[in-house]
Amino acid sequence: MSTRERRLRSDKIDASLVDLFGALGATSQGVSLAAVGGYGRGELSPGSDVDLIFIHRGKDQKELNEIVNSILYPLWDQGLSIDHSVRTVSESVELAKKDIRVAMGLLDIRLICGDPDPVASLQADNLELWRRDSRRYLQELKESMRIRHEKSGELAYLLEPDLKEARGGLRDINSIRCIARSDVQLPTLERIATAESTLLKIRDSLHTLTGNSKDRLFFREQDTLAEILGYADADVLMADVAKSARSIDYLLGSIWHGIEYRGKDRLGRFMKKVRTTALTPEILISHQEVALSVDAPISTDATLSFKVAAAASQIGLPLSMETSALIGQKAPALSTPWPRIARENFIAFIGAGPSMIPVWEGFEQEGVITSWFPEWNKVSSLPQRNLLHRHTVDRHMVETLVHASALTRKVHRPDLLLFAALFHDIGKGTEDDHSIRGASLIIPIAARVGFDSADQETLKILVQHHLLLSATATRRDLDDPATIATVLAAIPDVATLELLHALSVADGEATGKAAWSEWKAGLVEDLVRRVKSAMVDDTLAPQPELTVEQSELAARGELSIHVEKREYDYLIDLVIPDRSGLLSLVAGVLNVLRLDVRSAKTKTINDCAVMQWVVIADPHAPEITDESIRRQLTSALSDSRLLAERIQERIAAYATLPKIPFPDPVVETFSDGATDATILEIRTHDRPALLFSIGDVLAACRVDIRAAIITTLGAEAIDTLYMREIGGGALGDIRVAEI
Repeated sequence: MSTRERRLRSDKIDASLVDLFGALGATSQGVSLAAVGGYGRGELSPGSDVDLIFIHRGKDQKELNEIVNSILYPLWDQGLSIDHSVRTVSESVELAKKDIRVAMGLLDIRLICGDPDPVASLQADNLELWRRDSRRYLQELKESMRIRHEKSGELAYLLEPDLKEARGGLRDINSIRCIARSDVQLPTLERIATAESTLLKIRDSLHTLTGNSKDRLFFREQDTLAEILGYADADVLMADVAKSARSIDYLLGSIWHGIEYRGKDRLGRFMKKVRTTALTPEILISHQEVALSVDAPISTDATLSFKVAAAASQIGLPLSMETSALIGQKAPALSTPWPRIARENFIAFIGAGPSMIPVWEGFEQEGVITSWFPEWNKVSSLPQRNLLHRHTVDRHMVETLVHASALTRKVHRPDLLLFAALFHDIGKGTEDDHSIRGASLIIPIAARVGFDSADQETLKILVQHHLLLSATATRRDLDDPATIATVLAAIPDVATLELLHALSVADGEATGKAAWSEWKAGLVEDLVRRVKSAMVDDTLAPQPELTVEQSELAARGELSIHVEKREYDYLIDLVIPDRSGLLSLVAGVLNVLRLDVRSAKTKTINDCAVMQWVVIADPHAPEITDESIRRQLTSALSDSRLLAERIQERIAAYATLPKIPFPDPVVETFSDGATDATILEIRTHDRPALLFSIGDVLAACRVDIRAAIITTLGAEAIDTLYMREIGGGALGDIRVAEI
């Protein structure tokens, strides 16, 4: 049934009521008959109630009963479901003050027949009341919706959803309309017009098919309903339901956020004044949302969408709807492969845990995700019609990603874990084996994003074998050497094994308790332990090797600086006489120059430290040259106190920003017999001046850092430092414990 058909159905009942009312003659004097709720809006599905209100001016009760019965009995005889009330204007207003459902229904009041004045008066009085008491009404509405959503679930992800009551359903659309009547400044409701039309069309057909007014779409009706409505199959039907529900829920979430954080003045009016905190010249916080500044170069800077997504998710705030829409409309296509700054911001974005979901959802709504990854179209809102899965394919992968973000300390390549989690089921949507198909898709996706060939191969293994550990652990004899040999044949090294283990855990946890349990987790862990014992552990980063040119510069024993400006970052080669705390000092100088360290290698030879740094300049950074770095280094070498003070100021400023939870740091030590050194490996969440702080602690412990490999992957830092005592030799157990 179309909008026109629903209107015709409403008009037909209007005509019947007008005839019945007219037949009463003088008896109906002083009485008005009006429609409310969905009928008031002219939206009548086959199973909808006909909501009526008889408004009178204090008429005799006996006369009222005769009028009401004369009108309702013929309608009941037609088999119509009638919901009616009989009140005066003042009684209606008083009830609306106490019952939000009455107040909401009266917002759609429409005269059918009789005296128009009482209806107009009630309409005006109720609207004034709704706006005057909007704070109370909206709080009640939000709480009632929360309770309803908890009871009915999310329409987008239920196997047998209630099209009206579930989150993202038709009742939420009516709630949005009621919120709009409170004079709250809302985004255009046109963005959910298609979603509303889709859900109404499906509900109308469901009512016609079942012959009742129930709004729950059961399995048994989905195939037939899909055929009636012209869908290819039930999966396509349910995908349409999911897409519609997600667009409604996204709009509603944005509306509630705006109401909560824009606040009201003392007169109860919603404030329009914008309060902002600048994160960068292009990115700011406004009303507890992250947004782009008015002069942000969104049309020319292809990396800006990644930067703003990372900023929002890493501080745990949503991205404004306006910003998501602007990115969807104006962001230019990225070059292929993506520049490093785009890739790293993308990893920081997807690695933020639960706070990345609303940002991702906003980008999905605006078409940003499919512009980055056209392959996502195939799985977007794709249902999984089995009892094991709680979500559509795309949302399951996002949920797996969220669980994987809690496991980043357990692997040495958190970026590969996050990326594999996000795309592990990308091969679904056809009759082919989704693991095999996904493995073929992940290679071009990873290449486009900028992962090298070795990383592409690792990602292929992870996607192709993401079910291997779970299936093997639960179906094979772990004491059989052939079982271990099967896994060894598929997994080349310890680093890949730890990635696959974390992916298996994240996938299982995201699927739900029906698919993942402590028993199953224990079996998988036992399998991983057995396989790992048959491998050589190669996860520690080796000391960097020096080039001939670097060795010659170190032999001179003089300060040497060379800065190479690249498209999105700087490469800084530095040779400097060694001293205690040098790593911390150089990291501090780079921090003060507003340079974000993405990777570094350092090795000491002939009492000279040979360093290579890859850094990204903050938008506020001064011009970076050999001379500017030399000047800052010379100053810090002569007096490091001012450097420490300036860094503490930056750390304090960072501390004022919102934070997201992240896994605890992992600190491990190993003996390296080949170099007579102790290896310190730190895996932690990145933050300003992190390397300065680590180096400062080690300097205070009087430790000589002979070499270091510093890696930042998205928002995760993995730092490996080779330490010796000042006088030479590895650190003893007591010294290691002290550090």
